[in-house]
Amino acid sequence: MRALVVEKDDDGTRASVQDVDEARLPEGTVTVAVSHSTVNYKDGLCLGPGGGLVRTYPHVPGIDFAGVVEASEDDRYVPGDAVVLTGWRVGETRWGGYAEKARVDADMLVPLPDGMTARQAMAVGTAGLTAMLAIQAIEDRGIREGPVLVTGAAGGVGSVAVALLAAMGHPVAAVTGRPEQEGYLRDLGASQMVARADLADTVKRPLEAETWGGCVDAVGGAMLARVLGQMRYGASVAAVGLAGGAALPATVIPFLLRGVALLGIDSVMQPFDARVRAWRRIADVLPMDRLEAMIVPATLDDLPRLGADILQGQVRGRVVVEVA
Repeated sequence: MRALVVEKDDDGTRASVQDVDEARLPEGTVTVAVSHSTVNYKDGLCLGPGGGLVRTYPHVPGIDFAGVVEASEDDRYVPGDAVVLTGWRVGETRWGGYAEKARVDADMLVPLPDGMTARQAMAVGTAGLTAMLAIQAIEDRGIREGPVLVTGAAGGVGSVAVALLAAMGHPVAAVTGRPEQEGYLRDLGASQMVARADLADTVKRPLEAETWGGCVDAVGGAMLARVLGQMRYGASVAAVGLAGGAALPATVIPFLLRGVALLGIDSVMQPFDARVRAWRRIADVLPMDRLEAMIVPATLDDLPRLGADILQGQVRGRVVVEVA
């Protein structure tokens, strides 16, 4: 099988496409013929200098993949079933989706939703699943009057969150630091643009004008602290990323005086039923034309460059890797 393999020696790490004996695949109950994968921030770390999250070499990254079951020891799947995998430390602590074959435990998979192709599923990927989980979290608590803010809107989680929220009928305010992204974000459904610089200042007042009815935050750090003081009474923020840092230079005042909720979203090991429900809702709600507009096509040979690009914030939308 062809695979993108990351190796490490005294001179550092290097990634190259190689022919690999599939007998080297890890143990598992289901073998999948992988057709598509994608590129996430964690993949960039695995491909970056030092290997980031990787502990054992040689290694095949790729935290998401979609394909068709080739062999199964589990009654839930039979050869020919279309499946998707996101998270579960695949591509980090065990070989992942940047190969023509993958072997995993059945619990890690979900059926590919009806009406969605493998290519589209990878345009959704962990980022899109996370976006849906975040939206469901702020919906469950109640979205208040006013636009829903999406920070890091041109990135993987942000792009899908904008498209999903717009498809659900919510007005969306998209935050980006690049004016040239406005057309892309408006095509996804954003009704309002917010310059990143307008939210980048250190918090000066713990409470500002009540502006946002909810927020999907894919940045964290100082921007998240600033946004908390702008939420409407009883609104919630679903935080899904730490690109702006793990520190939160905020006070408790938004939580005490406005009842703002800060909801942490981690999609890595969601229960099977929750993952199936979220995937089905994405397939039902997300307009496929908007999803296709997010796709940046790539091959295995493109991945070393794209891994560096995503770490530098230079990737717009969702990179879909055609593995086979």
